[in-house]
Amino acid sequence: MSKVKQLKITFLGTGTSTGVPMITSTHPVSLSDNPKDKRLRSSIMISWDETTYIIDSGPDFRQQMIRENVQAIEGILFTHEHSDHIAGFDDIRPFSFRMGEVPIYLTERVLHALEKRYDYIFATENRYPGAAKVKTNIISKHSTLNFKGVKVVPVEVMHGNLPVLGFRFNNFAYLTDIKTISLEEKTKLSNLDTIVVTGLRKEEHSTHFNIEEALEFIKELNPKKAYLTHISELLGFHDEVEKELPENVHLAYDGLSIISE
Repeated sequence: MSKVKQLKITFLGTGTSTGVPMITSTHPVSLSDNPKDKRLRSSIMISWDETTYIIDSGPDFRQQMIRENVQAIEGILFTHEHSDHIAGFDDIRPFSFRMGEVPIYLTERVLHALEKRYDYIFATENRYPGAAKVKTNIISKHSTLNFKGVKVVPVEVMHGNLPVLGFRFNNFAYLTDIKTISLEEKTKLSNLDTIVVTGLRKEEHSTHFNIEEALEFIKELNPKKAYLTHISELLGFHDEVEKELPENVHLAYDGLSIISE
């Protein structure tokens, strides 16, 4: 029986759609000097052996790749088509220059959104020579993928009325932009080593878990460890919120790396 691969998860960004600090904000958290209170748009990198995958390419993608000195990737998985998750898509070009087609994994709906926004990347005639090249892989909540010995299962959650995908890599799960989840999809999240889930703010929100909902969800699933992401300034100062969390739950922050199976 093969040993479960150890995964390294790097938080490329842990902020909500506006990032923290938000433009024009005078909120105390946005004015904080603590680097853990500075949050780029949410994305993670998952690595094992010599393999690296990215989930989402938001507007800070270029900055995140340079900060982490990412030299090669095997592909990008997309959760959904909102700007804070796809607006850096054009910046995959340097990877395409080196490797040719960059594999992308996404639903048909998200593909249509990318084709509309980045039509020059998907053009079949008279392509701009500098445009990135991609290899499209359509997935759904019914898919099961195998990335070099790591089982990857999409998990559908609801972002308000919009279905979006989270992903389970072996015993690690990443669910961003979640407000509700069906019982059927929840069964995909049993026996987790680590889960990452949205914890937007203290007040209730129409399309995201607030921190109370996130903690209830984590308690129900009972993973060994949990991290909150997609955080706004309204959640509070990182160091203060961290002290209030259960022992196995932490606030993620940009640049944090963790190990999971």
